[in-house]
Parts: sequence; C-alpha cells; structure tokens
Amino acid sequence: MNTPVTIIGAGLGGLVLARVLHVHGIPATVYEADASAAHRVQGGMLDIHDYNGQPALTTAGLTDEFRGIVLEGRQAMRALDPDGTVLMEKGDDGTGGRPEVQRGELRRILLDSLPAGTVRWNHRVTGVRALGEGRHEVSFADGTTVVASVLVGADGAWSRVRPLLVDAAPEYSGTSFVETFLYDADARHPAAAKAVGGGSMFVPGSGGRQITAHRESGGTLHAYVELARPLDWFTAAGLGARTAGEFAGWAPELLALITDSDTEPVHRPHYALPIGLRWDRIPGVTLLGDAAHLAPPDGEGANLAMQDAAGLGTAIAAHPGDVEAALTAYEKELFPRSEQHAEAAAYQPTREDMIEFFS
Repeated sequence: MNTPVTIIGAGLGGLVLARVLHVHGIPATVYEADASAAHRVQGGMLDIHDYNGQPALTTAGLTDEFRGIVLEGRQAMRALDPDGTVLMEKGDDGTGGRPEVQRGELRRILLDSLPAGTVRWNHRVTGVRALGEGRHEVSFADGTTVVASVLVGADGAWSRVRPLLVDAAPEYSGTSFVETFLYDADARHPAAAKAVGGGSMFVPGSGGRQITAHRESGGTLHAYVELARPLDWFTAAGLGARTAGEFAGWAPELLALITDSDTEPVHRPHYALPIGLRWDRIPGVTLLGDAAHLAPPDGEGANLAMQDAAGLGTAIAAHPGDVEAALTAYEKELFPRSEQHAEAAAYQPTREDMIEFFS
C-alpha cells in the first residue's frame, strides 16, 4: 500500500500531483490557504506547451478536458515596433504547440477531477518542523496541525516547506511587470484592440522596457508592461502615470494599454531563486514548481510546475512502499531541468532574439 501524500498548495502543480496520484490509487490531501476555489481571480491566460505542460495533463488523464477549454485563435501573434509598425505577424491555424487557456478554467478542470474533500481550503501554513524518520508536522493559522509521512511543497515562491530542505530565499531580479486590463476592448478601446490583434502582441523596447498583451475571453485585453527599475520605484504614488512616462513617444494605441486601463495598475515584481539550486535528500519531503525553481516569468512557470508534478506522481507510483527511492528518482530529473530553465529565464533577450523566437 502506498503512503498518503500531503501537498501544500492548490496551484496547478499541487493539483496535477494530486490528480496523478489519484489516477494511480494513491491517497493525497492538498492544503490551501485560500478560503475557497473562488477566493481570488486565478490569473490570466496560459500557453500550455506540447513538450511539458500538455504531456503532464495527459499523464493526469485530462487531455480531453484540456482540449475543451482551449481558446481558439489565441496562438495568433504579432510583434510591433514602439511606433506601431508591425514587424512580424502570424495567425493561428490550429497546428501550433502552445494553445492558450484561462488559468482559472485549467484549475477548475483539475479540481473537478479530484475526489470531494481532497483539497482542504482555508489552511494557511504557519510553520513546518521535522519529527524524525521522514515525518513532518505542519501547523496552520487556525491552530490545527497535521503530521505528514510524505510532504510536498507546492506552495510557490515564499514556500513554507522549502526551509526544511535548503537555506535559500527569492531575491528581486531587477525587473517588474505593471499589469493592466482593458475590458470590452473592441467597443471601448478599439485602437488598442487592433494593435493587439486576435491573440498575443509584444513590443520590445530598449533599456529593459517592453509591453506584452494578449486577448482573453470576453474581449478583455490583458497587458504586462515590463520595466527594469528598483522595487521602490514601483511603490511610489502615481504608478500608472509614471509607467506611461517611461514609454513617452510610443504609439498612442500602445500607450493606451497603460493609460486606458479599466483597473488600477498592479505591480508584479519578478523574484528568483539561485540558479542551480539543489538540496541534499531529506527523508519524506520535496518541492515542485516555484517552490523549487522560481525564475523570472518566461511562459514556462506553470508548464514546469505541472511537469514536475506529473514526474513526481509517476515516480511515487513506480516505487510503491519506497518513498525515498521515488523522491530520489524525481529529484534526479528535477535538478538539471530546473537549472536549464533558470539559466534561460535569466537571459535578457535582445529585440532581435524575441522576434526570431516568435517567428
């Protein structure tokens, strides 16, 4: 009989792990700080790649469900110069390997695939301590505790589980997004909507400046405005106006993605763990996703978390009754993959690099 698995974090990685374990008849419980599945908006769109994210969902037995939430046409892509000139454009003929889905919809199909009660909501972890012999006690904000024989930290950048394994904390990478939303864009923001097109758009600038935007369901434009500035630059008053000032002289339809936002601009700083982060094998515990290999956003984070989860779940199933063999096999694959990704994410591509990559 397989040992039950305790998972901290009901993000995509934690849920894929729970689902793969369920497919193999291995019990798992997921503890999540959010009060419910609807507690907060689950981000925007994700492109799910055919070399990591999609195989993970196949391992989870959810390929059909995934195909049912793909947003048709959203793989269309265009690159613009800051003056609005189109540098590159390609449509979506349905054959690309990066179909787009809403993160919230992907999370929903994962939650729907799990037995009732698998996710324990409103369980914010306040501490974790080793009890010996591979067992760990997890403490929650409500005063309750749980003892885990197999503990997986799928709890993101500021993981409470990570300190059991390694003394490393995320550091600011030097860049941030300023996130904006334009609703009902074709009717209310037609110039910006035309610039973005039917899928995604990116505008590489100089000095660490860049605008990326994509068209979500319901006609929403979701923009990520990137700047290389210290953290305190973003915390001063008037974030929207100061951000727009950094793009003075850019085409009006591009500036509108900042100035015409229907929401207050939100600062999204980019943090990263050290490249090549590894840890010695500690009995009964491991990490996946951002808890293991946080890096600046490059479109791979969610895909890698699901790939980690599928690999870990498969390893546990392949070593019934031998948790340490399973975790050792998983980490043997995890560490070099994580290092390769972190190195790629840390590279600052030139304008020409980006255009070539998406062409």
